[in-house]
Amino acid sequence: MAADPGRLIDALVAGGVEFVVIGGVALVLHGSARTTGDLDVCYSRSAHNLAALEHALAPFHPTLRGAPSDLPFRLDAATLRAGLNFTLSTTAGDLDLLGEVAGVGAFADVARDAVTMGSARSGDGSGHDTWITATRGPRTAGAARAARPARHGS
Repeated sequence: MAADPGRLIDALVAGGVEFVVIGGVALVLHGSARTTGDLDVCYSRSAHNLAALEHALAPFHPTLRGAPSDLPFRLDAATLRAGLNFTLSTTAGDLDLLGEVAGVGAFADVARDAVTMGSARSGDGSGHDTWITATRGPRTAGAARAARPARHGS
């Protein structure tokens, strides 16, 4: 199956997940001609976000990439809380979930330098826009994130 990182990003945005896209997809968002076979995401480790991440990814049936197919695995908030970084296979392609990025830090550190690149309507029923933002700092080599800012005009 061909990788479709856009489907995964759409699901994360619709699920209200706080995340930062890093790696090849982020570089593409900045205009790079580089191709990539997976989606790399740094995620907020708040309890609310772990639950949102669990629900957003459930329809994609994530499994541990490279692990035996008969190894029991369930990506839920408890698993996310107990672990940190996960390399997954999903029905939309490979996904690397990073609680920390080596040499950069956790979600707040990665997200700190993000700049807005566009927006999409959140699918969580709130009616808020979710801003897709990106950073191109030397520490992250390109990153994009989804975060819900204050309402426009507030």
